[in-house]
Amino acid sequence: MSARPVGQAPGLLAAPVLRVSPAALRANAAVLVGRDPGATADLRRDARGHGLARVGRVLAEAGLRRAVLDPRDLEAAHALGLEPAEPPATLDLDLLLGLPGAGGAPVSTLVSAVATTKILRAGEGVSYGLIHRALNDTRVALVPGGYSHGIVRALGNAAEVAIGGRRHPIVGRIAMDVMVVDVGDADVEPGAPVVLLGDARREEPTLVDWARITGLSAAELLTAVALRCAMEDDG
Repeated sequence: MSARPVGQAPGLLAAPVLRVSPAALRANAAVLVGRDPGATADLRRDARGHGLARVGRVLAEAGLRRAVLDPRDLEAAHALGLEPAEPPATLDLDLLLGLPGAGGAPVSTLVSAVATTKILRAGEGVSYGLIHRALNDTRVALVPGGYSHGIVRALGNAAEVAIGGRRHPIVGRIAMDVMVVDVGDADVEPGAPVVLLGDARREEPTLVDWARITGLSAAELLTAVALRCAMEDDG
Protein backbone atom coordinates (compact mmCIF):
# COMPACT_ATOMS: atom_id res chain seq x y z
CA MET A 1 0.00 0.00 0.00
CA SER A 2 1.58 3.26 -1.08
CA ALA A 3 -0.85 5.63 0.61
CA ARG A 4 0.66 8.72 2.23
CA PRO A 5 0.36 9.14 6.01
CA VAL A 6 -1.91 11.89 7.34
CA GLY A 7 -2.19 11.19 11.04
CA GLN A 8 -1.67 8.49 13.60
CA ALA A 9 -3.18 7.85 17.02
CA PRO A 10 -0.71 8.24 19.91
CA GLY A 11 -1.22 4.61 20.97
CA LEU A 12 -2.10 1.98 18.37
CA LEU A 13 -5.07 -0.09 19.49
CA ALA A 14 -3.88 -3.66 19.30
CA ALA A 15 -7.19 -5.37 18.68
CA PRO A 16 -10.95 -4.86 18.54
CA VAL A 17 -12.96 -5.36 21.72
CA LEU A 18 -16.25 -7.25 22.10
CA ARG A 19 -18.44 -5.36 24.55
CA VAL A 20 -21.09 -7.45 26.28
CA SER A 21 -24.14 -5.92 27.96
CA PRO A 22 -24.73 -7.58 31.35
CA ALA A 23 -28.22 -6.06 31.47
CA ALA A 24 -29.22 -7.60 28.12
CA LEU A 25 -27.69 -10.93 29.11
CA ARG A 26 -29.63 -10.95 32.39
CA ALA A 27 -32.87 -10.02 30.64
CA ASN A 28 -32.48 -12.83 28.12
CA ALA A 29 -31.57 -15.31 30.86
CA ALA A 30 -34.64 -14.37 32.87
CA VAL A 31 -36.89 -15.03 29.87
CA LEU A 32 -35.33 -18.41 29.13
CA VAL A 33 -35.18 -19.74 32.68
CA GLY A 34 -38.67 -18.40 33.33
CA ARG A 35 -39.93 -20.51 30.43
CA ASP A 36 -38.16 -23.66 31.58
CA PRO A 37 -36.47 -23.63 35.03
CA GLY A 38 -35.19 -27.15 34.38
CA ALA A 39 -33.43 -26.24 31.12
CA THR A 40 -29.86 -27.29 30.37
CA ALA A 41 -27.44 -24.80 28.81
CA ASP A 42 -24.57 -25.72 26.50
CA LEU A 43 -21.62 -23.76 27.91
CA ARG A 44 -18.85 -25.58 26.09
CA ARG A 45 -16.13 -23.65 24.29
CA ASP A 46 -16.19 -21.08 27.12
CA ALA A 47 -19.88 -20.36 26.46
CA ARG A 48 -19.21 -19.72 22.77
CA GLY A 49 -16.31 -17.50 23.75
CA HIS A 50 -18.42 -15.20 25.92
CA GLY A 51 -16.87 -16.51 29.11
CA LEU A 52 -18.10 -19.34 31.31
CA ALA A 53 -17.78 -17.13 34.39
CA ARG A 54 -19.83 -14.30 32.84
CA VAL A 55 -22.56 -16.38 31.20
CA GLY A 56 -22.69 -19.12 33.81
CA ARG A 57 -23.07 -16.63 36.65
CA VAL A 58 -25.94 -14.85 34.93
CA LEU A 59 -27.73 -18.15 34.26
CA ALA A 60 -27.17 -19.39 37.80
CA GLU A 61 -28.52 -16.13 39.23
CA ALA A 62 -31.60 -16.59 37.02
CA GLY A 63 -32.13 -20.05 38.54
CA LEU A 64 -30.50 -22.42 36.03
CA ARG A 65 -28.81 -25.41 37.62
CA ARG A 66 -27.52 -27.67 34.83
CA ALA A 67 -25.12 -27.17 31.94
CA VAL A 68 -23.23 -29.18 29.34
CA LEU A 69 -19.59 -28.43 30.10
CA ASP A 70 -16.07 -29.01 28.87
CA PRO A 71 -14.18 -31.23 31.37
CA ARG A 72 -11.75 -28.42 32.17
CA ASP A 73 -14.66 -26.22 33.33
CA LEU A 74 -16.28 -28.60 35.80
CA GLU A 75 -14.74 -27.06 38.90
CA ALA A 76 -15.38 -23.47 37.80
CA ALA A 77 -18.98 -24.29 36.93
CA HIS A 78 -19.53 -26.02 40.27
CA ALA A 79 -18.33 -22.85 42.02
CA LEU A 80 -21.05 -20.96 40.16
CA GLY A 81 -23.69 -23.43 41.31
CA LEU A 82 -23.97 -25.31 38.02
CA GLU A 83 -23.96 -29.09 37.81
CA PRO A 84 -22.76 -31.00 34.72
CA ALA A 85 -25.33 -32.49 32.37
CA GLU A 86 -25.22 -34.66 29.27
CA PRO A 87 -26.14 -33.23 25.87
CA PRO A 88 -28.36 -32.29 24.19
CA ALA A 89 -28.88 -28.91 25.82
CA THR A 90 -32.39 -27.44 25.85
CA LEU A 91 -31.73 -23.74 26.51
CA ASP A 92 -31.68 -21.50 23.42
CA LEU A 93 -28.19 -20.02 23.51
CA ASP A 94 -28.92 -17.96 20.38
CA LEU A 95 -31.62 -16.11 22.31
CA LEU A 96 -29.43 -15.81 25.41
CA LEU A 97 -26.69 -14.13 23.36
CA GLY A 98 -29.16 -11.93 21.50
CA LEU A 99 -28.52 -13.26 18.00
CA PRO A 100 -30.67 -11.78 15.23
CA GLY A 101 -33.95 -13.58 14.73
CA ALA A 102 -33.75 -15.45 18.05
CA GLY A 103 -35.96 -13.01 19.92
CA GLY A 104 -33.60 -11.83 22.65
CA ALA A 105 -32.18 -8.39 23.40
CA PRO A 106 -28.89 -7.70 21.51
CA VAL A 107 -25.97 -8.47 23.81
CA SER A 108 -22.71 -7.78 21.96
CA THR A 109 -21.04 -4.89 20.15
CA LEU A 110 -17.67 -5.20 18.39
CA VAL A 111 -15.67 -1.97 18.47
CA SER A 112 -12.26 -0.74 17.43
CA ALA A 113 -10.66 2.67 16.80
CA VAL A 114 -8.90 4.40 13.93
CA ALA A 115 -5.16 3.79 14.25
CA THR A 116 -4.00 6.05 11.43
CA THR A 117 -5.30 7.81 8.34
CA LYS A 118 -3.63 8.05 4.94
CA ILE A 119 -4.13 9.72 1.58
CA LEU A 120 -4.79 7.23 -1.22
CA ARG A 121 -4.24 8.54 -4.74
CA ALA A 122 -6.25 7.42 -7.75
CA GLY A 123 -4.91 4.10 -8.99
CA GLU A 124 -3.14 3.17 -5.75
CA GLY A 125 -4.08 -0.13 -4.11
CA VAL A 126 -4.46 -1.41 -0.58
CA SER A 127 -3.95 -4.66 1.34
CA TYR A 128 -2.96 -8.12 0.12
CA GLY A 129 -2.86 -8.47 -3.65
CA LEU A 130 -4.01 -4.87 -4.19
CA ILE A 131 -7.43 -6.13 -5.26
CA HIS A 132 -8.85 -2.70 -4.47
CA ARG A 133 -7.53 0.36 -6.24
CA ALA A 134 -8.86 3.86 -5.69
CA LEU A 135 -10.87 5.29 -8.58
CA ASN A 136 -10.22 8.82 -7.30
CA ASP A 137 -8.04 10.50 -4.71
CA THR A 138 -9.45 9.61 -1.29
CA ARG A 139 -8.55 9.07 2.35
CA VAL A 140 -8.42 5.74 4.13
CA ALA A 141 -8.24 4.69 7.77
CA LEU A 142 -6.36 1.70 9.14
CA VAL A 143 -8.52 0.00 11.76
CA PRO A 144 -7.30 -2.80 14.05
CA GLY A 145 -9.31 -5.95 13.36
CA GLY A 146 -8.39 -8.86 11.13
CA TYR A 147 -8.71 -12.56 10.59
CA SER A 148 -6.56 -13.26 13.66
CA HIS A 149 -9.45 -11.75 15.63
CA GLY A 150 -12.04 -13.99 13.97
CA ILE A 151 -13.16 -11.40 11.42
CA VAL A 152 -13.86 -13.41 8.29
CA ARG A 153 -11.77 -12.44 5.27
CA ALA A 154 -14.81 -12.56 2.97
CA LEU A 155 -15.92 -9.27 4.56
CA GLY A 156 -13.15 -7.42 2.73
CA ASN A 157 -14.40 -5.28 -0.17
CA ALA A 158 -17.96 -6.11 0.94
CA ALA A 159 -18.78 -5.03 4.52
CA GLU A 160 -18.95 -1.62 6.14
CA VAL A 161 -18.09 -0.08 9.51
CA ALA A 162 -19.64 2.88 11.33
CA ILE A 163 -17.57 5.91 12.34
CA GLY A 164 -19.25 8.93 13.85
CA GLY A 165 -22.69 7.65 12.90
CA ARG A 166 -21.78 7.25 9.23
CA ARG A 167 -21.15 4.03 7.30
CA HIS A 168 -17.87 3.54 5.42
CA PRO A 169 -16.77 0.59 3.25
CA ILE A 170 -13.98 -1.82 4.06
CA VAL A 171 -11.71 -1.84 1.01
CA GLY A 172 -9.26 -4.55 -0.01
CA ARG A 173 -8.72 -7.83 1.75
CA ILE A 174 -9.03 -8.21 5.51
CA ALA A 175 -5.45 -8.60 6.76
CA MET A 176 -4.24 -10.61 9.74
CA ASP A 177 -4.76 -7.85 12.28
CA VAL A 178 -6.01 -4.78 10.42
CA MET A 179 -8.56 -3.62 7.86
CA VAL A 180 -8.60 -0.61 5.55
CA VAL A 181 -11.65 1.66 5.47
CA ASP A 182 -12.36 4.30 2.83
CA VAL A 183 -13.48 7.39 4.76
CA GLY A 184 -13.36 9.83 1.84
CA ASP A 185 -13.78 13.42 3.00
CA ALA A 186 -15.42 12.53 6.32
CA ASP A 187 -14.06 14.17 9.46
CA VAL A 188 -12.33 11.06 10.77
CA GLU A 189 -9.22 11.34 12.91
CA PRO A 190 -6.91 8.81 14.57
CA GLY A 191 -8.48 7.50 17.76
CA ALA A 192 -12.05 7.83 16.47
CA PRO A 193 -14.29 4.96 17.66
CA VAL A 194 -15.22 2.41 15.00
CA VAL A 195 -18.23 0.09 15.27
CA LEU A 196 -17.66 -3.19 13.43
CA LEU A 197 -20.82 -4.86 14.75
CA GLY A 198 -23.55 -2.86 16.40
CA ASP A 199 -27.20 -1.85 16.37
CA ALA A 200 -29.19 -1.58 13.13
CA ARG A 201 -31.38 1.07 14.79
CA ARG A 202 -28.31 3.33 14.82
CA GLU A 203 -27.47 2.47 11.20
CA GLU A 204 -24.54 0.34 12.35
CA PRO A 205 -23.43 -2.91 10.67
CA THR A 206 -24.81 -6.08 12.22
CA LEU A 207 -24.42 -9.85 12.19
CA VAL A 208 -27.23 -9.93 9.63
CA ASP A 209 -24.99 -7.99 7.24
CA TRP A 210 -22.03 -10.28 7.90
CA ALA A 211 -24.12 -13.42 7.44
CA ARG A 212 -25.49 -12.16 4.12
CA ILE A 213 -21.99 -11.43 2.85
CA THR A 214 -20.24 -14.57 4.08
CA GLY A 215 -22.95 -17.24 3.97
CA LEU A 216 -22.10 -18.17 7.56
CA SER A 217 -24.60 -18.12 10.40
CA ALA A 218 -24.75 -15.34 12.98
CA ALA A 219 -23.75 -17.89 15.65
CA GLU A 220 -20.65 -18.95 13.69
CA LEU A 221 -19.57 -15.37 13.06
CA LEU A 222 -20.07 -14.19 16.64
CA THR A 223 -18.39 -17.25 18.14
CA ALA A 224 -15.32 -16.78 15.94
CA VAL A 225 -14.96 -13.19 17.15
CA ALA A 226 -15.75 -13.94 20.79
CA LEU A 227 -13.13 -16.70 21.01
CA ARG A 228 -10.38 -14.41 19.70
CA CYS A 229 -11.13 -10.85 20.83
CA ALA A 230 -10.68 -9.11 24.14
CA MET A 231 -13.98 -8.75 25.96
CA GLU A 232 -15.38 -6.23 28.44
CA ASP A 233 -18.70 -5.47 30.07
CA ASP A 234 -20.65 -2.66 28.42
CA GLY A 235 -22.38 -0.63 31.07
